Amino acid sequence: MSDIRLRLPDGSEKLVPAGTTGLGVAEKIGPRLAKDALAIKLDGKLQDLNLPVANDASIEILTFGSKEGRDVYWHSTSHLLAHAVKQLFPTAKMAIGPAIDEGFYYDFDFERPFTPEDLEKIEGRMAELIKAALPVSRKLFTKADAIAFFQKKSETYKVEMINEFADNEFSVYEQGDFADLCRGPHVASTAKVKAVKLLSVAGAYWRGDEKNRMLQRIYGISFPTKDELDQYLVRIEEIKKRDHRKLGKDLDLFSISEESGGGLVLWHPRGALIRKTIEDFWRDEHQKNGYDFVYSPHVGRATLWETSGHLGFYRENMYSSMEVEGQEFYVKPMNCPFHIMIYKNKLRSYRELPMRYAELGTVYRFERSGVLHGLLRVRGFTQDDAHIFVAPEEMETEVIRVLGFVVKTLRTFGFEDFTAYIATKPEKSVGHDSLWQQATQALKVAADKAGLAYEMDEGGGAFYGPKIDIKIKDALGRQWQCSTVQFDFNLPERFDMTYVGVDNQPHRPYVIHRALLGSIERFFGMLIEHYAGAFPLWLAPVQAKIVTVTDRQLDFAKGVRDQLLAAGLRAELDSRSEKMGFKIREAAMEKVPYILVVGDKEVEQNAVAVRERGGKDAGVFPLQEFISRVSTLSRNKSTTIELTRG
Repeated sequence: MSDIRLRLPDGSEKLVPAGTTGLGVAEKIGPRLAKDALAIKLDGKLQDLNLPVANDASIEILTFGSKEGRDVYWHSTSHLLAHAVKQLFPTAKMAIGPAIDEGFYYDFDFERPFTPEDLEKIEGRMAELIKAALPVSRKLFTKADAIAFFQKKSETYKVEMINEFADNEFSVYEQGDFADLCRGPHVASTAKVKAVKLLSVAGAYWRGDEKNRMLQRIYGISFPTKDELDQYLVRIEEIKKRDHRKLGKDLDLFSISEESGGGLVLWHPRGALIRKTIEDFWRDEHQKNGYDFVYSPHVGRATLWETSGHLGFYRENMYSSMEVEGQEFYVKPMNCPFHIMIYKNKLRSYRELPMRYAELGTVYRFERSGVLHGLLRVRGFTQDDAHIFVAPEEMETEVIRVLGFVVKTLRTFGFEDFTAYIATKPEKSVGHDSLWQQATQALKVAADKAGLAYEMDEGGGAFYGPKIDIKIKDALGRQWQCSTVQFDFNLPERFDMTYVGVDNQPHRPYVIHRALLGSIERFFGMLIEHYAGAFPLWLAPVQAKIVTVTDRQLDFAKGVRDQLLAAGLRAELDSRSEKMGFKIREAAMEKVPYILVVGDKEVEQNAVAVRERGGKDAGVFPLQEFISRVSTLSRNKSTTIELTRG
């Protein structure tokens, strides 16, 4: 048997006999890799570990340490889940069971709701199937045979899926008495899965369409070791504690009422105060960075949305039209057409460019009720929006400026870990190749100048231009999509945008869509979870809470509060006739940065006894010294609340 040459990811090569399986290749590289191997990637295509390699190729052995390896692992565990369900509840019909960002799920059609007790039984049966070390094998069926195979099993959802494809060959994965329609790849044995936890059950419409039958979706997670699973479950508990919906209620920041409309946020006084603080900072920084503020209407004529293309490709996400004096209007889903109309209000010269229009513009987009999620997925939200109109020759300089602004803004809110993703030209697009190349290069240069590590998302750009997305990591290591800088070669053409160049001829400007925070609602939800509701001093809705020991100190405490307010600090006085310890505990639950305790001694000394958030006793401070120190920390937007003495 002749040898074949396999190229490894590190650039080295391995000679192996033709027909060696992926596992055999892994064994030749090293025993540890063979033990951890889950599947292989052959010339970029995923493949089962037990399939032979016939020709020269590039090969990558996938383990749980890679995203693709985890996807294989979690997809295999979803089959294990379905196997257990079919053994325990034979009448349950299987729908789909993919890997997701963290873990997996499987959708079932069953006559009654699955209970927590059911999940325990299913988990137990999965453990038995793992212990049985059942081989996992792949079989190929013709379309007719695949339909007959699943019809015999009464798996109607599988039959429906097969019928939708024009292919005449379908793969089925089997393990013991279980079989499922699947492209794969999968692990070679059920024994590869080690530690499993089923997390929850939720309703899910078949194919995500509310007109279809409601199924039951069981979510789960699995890991190669119990220690990894335990660490994950601890992290999940921390995520639950930080859930912005729970903290939003506990801290009285916002609410969403079905009575007033799902996905529409009601900002309570404390939440609104934080929002105001964010918006004030946003406006101040934009003014410093040469932006002009604009305001646009909440509705626009249908003809505007026809010109922009929204009615052609975005109508299903727009709210129904209204007729006014014989003309059709739509609630706006985006601000950009209005900003363009402001630009087009008069003839523009190259001397005016770049023009930077910024607006905190509230928009409305229809989202199905099943995907609404607190502040993170809503129907009405305020975009941190800006549009930059720039001449081609100034485009790179402008993008560098924008990304610098992005990084500075995110760092002010306490984020330091960023990853950028540059999305390039897709198969179908508008605009000349030269435009795409120039804009994409500008994004790369700007990312380098801003010190941003970036990955290329080849072909991942919108049809109208390349973009760079900046994702940030929060306190739990989760990535959040925040800032976007998006080129648009489409709208300038649709709206026939021009400026008069130095040659006295009309030219087409570049349009750059730009968001720093994304939307105020989503960014606020992210901040709540990142800080677990314990906001930095400059954002905290109440920066200091004054607590009296007895009513004797009440007049002095009122004076303390008034002096704090006069200094621009946000302060409250708890004047209730409750015990001091009770009032301190309540203030601590509200995550107030400073609790100022006032007793007879403090009144005599014109001072306050300071407790910092977290329970640290900072000692007694003369009132004016406390005000000076806290004012400095707040003004500097410090991430610490520690009051050090000079």
